[in-house]
Amino acid sequence: MALGDYYNRIERKLTDALAPERLTIEDDSHRHAGHAGAHADGGGETHFNVEVISQSFDGESRVARQRQVYALLADELKERVHALSLVTLTPEEATQRKTS
Repeated sequence: MALGDYYNRIERKLTDALAPERLTIEDDSHRHAGHAGAHADGGGETHFNVEVISQSFDGESRVARQRQVYALLADELKERVHALSLVTLTPEEATQRKTS
């Protein structure tokens, strides 16, 4: 499946602002067809699962991290993106998560 414009915009903005050690973006729109926020054109790019592992989150609360991501993607959320499922971790937290 080809990556779409919104996927690319999300990737670029998060990479530029957060310098993530890992960034995973999944277009999950197909699971929401016919639901609120799904576009009738069937083009997807309305619902995304995003995992960002970045040192820039160090010392920030979970809510502050999510607010930062939402602020970075404000234009995309106004235009087409209806929902983001976010995992925002520091590299240390990601390592701890793997060993738990």
